[in-house]
Amino acid sequence: MPDNETFTGKLTKLKRPHPRLLLLKGDEQFLVQKIQSDKSLKNIHDAILAEGNRLINQPPVERIQIGRRLLDKSREALRRIFQLSYAYRTTGEKKYLQRAEKEMLAVANFSNWNPSHFLDVAEMTMAVAIGYDWLYDDLSEGSRQKIREAILKKGIEPSYKKEYNWFLTAEHNWNQVCNAGMTFGALAIAEHEPELAERTIERALESIPKSMEPYGPDGAYPEGFGYWEYGTSFNVLFLSALERALGTDFGLAQTPGFLKTAGFEQNIVGPLGIVHNWGDSGDRNGVSPALFWFANKNNDPSLLYMQKKVIQEQPGRDLVKDRTLPALLLWGAGMNLSDIPPPKENFWMGQGPSPVAMMRSSWTDPNAFFVGFKAGSASVNHAHMDAGSFVLDALGERWAMDFGPQNYNSLEERGIKLFGREQDAERWDIFRYNNLVHNTLTIDGQYQRVKGYAKIDAFSSDPRDMAIVSDLSTIYDGQASAVKRGIALRDSRQVIVRDEVKAPDKDITLRWTLLTPAQVLIQDGSTVVLSQKGKTMYLTFNASTPLKIKTWSTEPTHDYDAPNPGTTMVGFEATLRAGSPHSFDATFSADKNTNTSSAGPISGWKVKSTK
Repeated sequence: MPDNETFTGKLTKLKRPHPRLLLLKGDEQFLVQKIQSDKSLKNIHDAILAEGNRLINQPPVERIQIGRRLLDKSREALRRIFQLSYAYRTTGEKKYLQRAEKEMLAVANFSNWNPSHFLDVAEMTMAVAIGYDWLYDDLSEGSRQKIREAILKKGIEPSYKKEYNWFLTAEHNWNQVCNAGMTFGALAIAEHEPELAERTIERALESIPKSMEPYGPDGAYPEGFGYWEYGTSFNVLFLSALERALGTDFGLAQTPGFLKTAGFEQNIVGPLGIVHNWGDSGDRNGVSPALFWFANKNNDPSLLYMQKKVIQEQPGRDLVKDRTLPALLLWGAGMNLSDIPPPKENFWMGQGPSPVAMMRSSWTDPNAFFVGFKAGSASVNHAHMDAGSFVLDALGERWAMDFGPQNYNSLEERGIKLFGREQDAERWDIFRYNNLVHNTLTIDGQYQRVKGYAKIDAFSSDPRDMAIVSDLSTIYDGQASAVKRGIALRDSRQVIVRDEVKAPDKDITLRWTLLTPAQVLIQDGSTVVLSQKGKTMYLTFNASTPLKIKTWSTEPTHDYDAPNPGTTMVGFEATLRAGSPHSFDATFSADKNTNTSSAGPISGWKVKSTK
């Protein structure tokens, strides 16, 4: 974080006229010219104009709160105002100006922007700040005053109340989103509220590094894919706004691990466009404007390889659902999406609060093998009890899956305390959230230890024999003497999951589970046949310890749990005698004749220690 001397005077030197946020005055013609040179970017531009036309006759957003959140209304306001303002600035057509003004005045008249759930305020403030700044010259003085007053009274001022501003010390997405929203508001009205604007931006510069530090050392984002899109997107909007308005991001982009995090987001998407969706994350990849910012900063167009597919395959009516879509054009103008090369590396690994590794046999083959592995801890924000879990894609299908989260309001309206992190928190009784339904181990039916933490202890990035090893012992503290898992992708056609477990001073029952959308046939005492859409995957177990292959229902255990149709859990149970070591190999292969002999002790694998 820069010292105060670095910041002093920056805001007082703010001479830029409106607009000053992201797209400066006079930049419109250059932007449109650059967009015209790429068919994919022009299609996005045209889709935004078409959406603006559709919105002309739509009524403005209404203040309808769902549970404790107004967030969906704030997000819709941001989507509408950002896109309508973009449409006006790039075409000069008054209909877009008038419709955006109508939207801003409507939300400015809300009684409040729901400060008790401050994300709602942050996104609404950003929405109105962009519209106010981008349309400033053509808004009536009366409209300017009403919108400016809303930014001040319903946006920034509540952020100085202690009951609302706990986000200032958070290490997760709340910090990023809320500081970004307040900074946009402060920059928009800086000439009218210079002292408050300076104080708000200084506060953000002191606060936001707390949420950027967890990206270190390698860029693995602790909250997973979905919250990467949320927190990181607002973080780069924050940095970009500072750069354009004040001429500097104060060195924040150089925070260790931050620029590397684009590799995390790129590699977490499998060959099917399905994400390794651990924690509270959905599994569908979508358009990501933030990745265009990273591609520019890193001078690495290959970061957009999966984005190219999304943009070329999704219709415009789906792309415009992204509320920050205009930012993609601001950061992507001048790029040639038709000439994006695939990444060079098939292996990616990151440590940090939620260590992960992703390995694949190919970037260009839709039938490629892809394995995503998750270590970490259930104590991280939005985490599940999923240390040791993995997903597997091959043959154009997902074979090992993750449920992801349940809709928050569906649980909160039933009185469930969803976000507790204690060992006995209600969160872990939600069907989708504990280790019994993840692709990992369970001992004596117990939950994983919340205070436990596992990193990636060794790895191999050899394309012929990629592998990771993780010591999970603290995750099962008091349940087993030692637990280690290794996962290998060998010869681009076989995945081996090896577990080495030492029982404590009593007998224990080990449960190994695989969550799959495939049909399951237990063929014999060691082989499971998985099939879907005419394709077959063989899962073969090899162990010296007797085991019993079983299936488990995914029907919810509580009436508040979400249904899980079309899924099955399969695996085995084994009794481990007191004090004795045991090893289990599980091999995934599309070839039923594949050699499934023991993978050998993990200590003998050709991997490099991460120590």
